[in-house]
Amino acid sequence: MYTFRPRGFHLPPVIKNLLIINGLVWLVQVTLLSRFRYDLSDAFALHYWQSDLFRPWQFITHLFMHSATNFMHLAMNMLTLWFFGSTLEERWGSKRFLLFYLICGLGAALCYMGWLTYDYMKLTKEAHAFFENPTVNNFAIIDNRYQLGQGMFDMNGLKEAIGAGNEGAIDMAKGLIARLTDVYRNASMVGASGAVYGTLFAFGYMYPNERIYLNFLFPVKAKYVVGVMIATELYLQIQNAAGDNVAHIAHLGGALFAYLLLRNWNRKLF
Repeated sequence: MYTFRPRGFHLPPVIKNLLIINGLVWLVQVTLLSRFRYDLSDAFALHYWQSDLFRPWQFITHLFMHSATNFMHLAMNMLTLWFFGSTLEERWGSKRFLLFYLICGLGAALCYMGWLTYDYMKLTKEAHAFFENPTVNNFAIIDNRYQLGQGMFDMNGLKEAIGAGNEGAIDMAKGLIARLTDVYRNASMVGASGAVYGTLFAFGYMYPNERIYLNFLFPVKAKYVVGVMIATELYLQIQNAAGDNVAHIAHLGGALFAYLLLRNWNRKLF
């Protein structure tokens, strides 16, 4: 946990309205899901562009959605936005800060969509190779990368059966791969994290020596906190571990667009 220790409890207008909107949307999500079993994410989360659920407005609406089953997803994003965004809004003014926030969020979404497209195309190519030639090697390429079994059953036994030409095992492997491609095609993302990472990066960029208090106790300069967080996100994105449902590429995308915006604004100022 980290905090910048903002100077007093002050909420600039954009920050205040973002907190209110995100909080109200989360309450609607929870209510609809618990009482009517309707997942608002189907309509407003950012879905992969080849999904039947994809709609263009989701590039914006996903920024105001959070996990309906994990309150900390909303809480951490909003706390971080308040801690660091308030200082930026006071310095830039509300209009510029809102523009910055939305561009970082859109940039994060574009990076996420681009990466997901690359990942999906690679998966479908590997899946096609196995369907055309169902060998152990072709199956192992996919299993090693995506861990198809997810610990539910012994994949070594399935691989041995595939190697022996067992038709039942081959059909099972095809079913697992088809289900995996369907999951990727219908992948979605919610949350303001990309825009919030852009905000956090901007704070570290503009106030590199400002001290952030880790766990409310240990002062560390903002530039080091931001650097470690981005390095961690980059490592986790490269690892791309199966079962990790955090959109690390969106976090990195938000920081990247924040950097590009700040560089552009600095050129205009000087």
